[in-house]
Amino acid sequence: MGGQMNRTRLRLLYILLDFLAAAAAWFLFFRFRKVYLEPGKFGYDVPIEYDDNFFLGLTLIPTAWVLLYASTGFYKNVYRKSRLNELIQTFITTVLGCTLLFFIFILDDAINTYRDYYLSYLYICFFHFFITYFFRFILTNRTVKRVQSREIGFNTLIIGSNENALSLYQEIQSEKKSYGNKFIGFVTVNKGSDYILEEHLPMLGNFVNLRRVVEEHHVEEAIIAIESSEHQKLESIIAVLEGLDVIIKVIPDMYDIMSGSVKMSTIFGAPLIIINREIMPPWQQTIKRLFDISASLFVLIVFSPVFIVVGLIVKFTTPGPIIFAQERIGIHGKPFNIFKFRSMYTDAEKHGPALSSEKDPRITKFGRFMRKTRLDEIPQFFNVLIGDMSLVGPRPERQYYIDKIVEKASHYNHLLKVRPGITSWGQVKYGYAENVDQMVERLKYDILYIENMSLYVDAKILIYTILIVLKGSGK
Repeated sequence: MGGQMNRTRLRLLYILLDFLAAAAAWFLFFRFRKVYLEPGKFGYDVPIEYDDNFFLGLTLIPTAWVLLYASTGFYKNVYRKSRLNELIQTFITTVLGCTLLFFIFILDDAINTYRDYYLSYLYICFFHFFITYFFRFILTNRTVKRVQSREIGFNTLIIGSNENALSLYQEIQSEKKSYGNKFIGFVTVNKGSDYILEEHLPMLGNFVNLRRVVEEHHVEEAIIAIESSEHQKLESIIAVLEGLDVIIKVIPDMYDIMSGSVKMSTIFGAPLIIINREIMPPWQQTIKRLFDISASLFVLIVFSPVFIVVGLIVKFTTPGPIIFAQERIGIHGKPFNIFKFRSMYTDAEKHGPALSSEKDPRITKFGRFMRKTRLDEIPQFFNVLIGDMSLVGPRPERQYYIDKIVEKASHYNHLLKVRPGITSWGQVKYGYAENVDQMVERLKYDILYIENMSLYVDAKILIYTILIVLKGSGK
């Protein structure tokens, strides 16, 4: 908890200093225009007036800069920053932001020659980049040194227990400068009585209990260091880890048996392969979330009369509540309550969990119509608004069915890397699943979605979903 609070304070400090840097840069540029550029145009000294427009700009423009930084993911992972990457990122963002400022605020300035345009652009870029990076370098350099001195660490779990695991552990621990790995223990792959690594770290269980270990010990990194004889378990290990909010690393000799997108990262003499968990670029993730919020607000407000009518029909056609709430599993395996208009009779699951079928007698007459038109899903816009779900994403399932799916397709946990959605590629292509085998069949479409996740794909899925609603052809 304390570590999370310190992260929050550091994130807020980055935001505050970025805001102040942007305000200082705009103030200096304002002075530059009044003192050097405008006198050259008018032929006399221009008085510097700090009017309401100046102070409005001094507030709104730095706010816009902070929002731009946030959209690029700059304020995420504040303990894991690279000074070189930060230099490059600050420069690119400065050029992008200053170009927008130039066309919005500077292009209509009074100038003497076109040379003044070039000077204006160069000066605002110079002021903004230098001041912003100066503050960022101080914060990041201080954080990097704290990580290297082991003052800051990330709870790290080793998966493996013998020669490879011990060699990796000793190599990382022997480095004078740490890269943040704070080893809390290891989990075994094959059962046995003696584990070499047990002399240095506590054994926290077997890899089949990875989810519990990660959650109980707040693990942030998992390093897979298994033996050659244990490689057949690799797919199962990664399948579990990919559904959790952890960074997954493997030792290099496993590279040839890995699939998917990976990148190499040499860490304190121990080269490790980092499995790429970045499904969408941060700026696309920001736009996706903003669109989720704005679209949900629009639907909940504009179509509120439709909701009232549907709710009244549900209420007066069959006894029971209007809204049906049920626990589902969301991003990183976190449970949440999903909301729907009730489309079944109240005792639908008195004999335990059961999937619905096309001619399911538990579905009410109006419920059958709602399912074909997807009207029963409307309350989920509230789930989207509060962040449990997205407009587009794999449909969330109950833990009961996830356990059954995983028995047949361990890669289901791959879906837990993203927010579940109201609609999905699997929902559009396949519709509602009537049994576990159909869930597994639909799974391939959702895996394809995640591997090709983009704003463009989201837009196509939303268009097809709207057509299904208008035609009433949902399954």
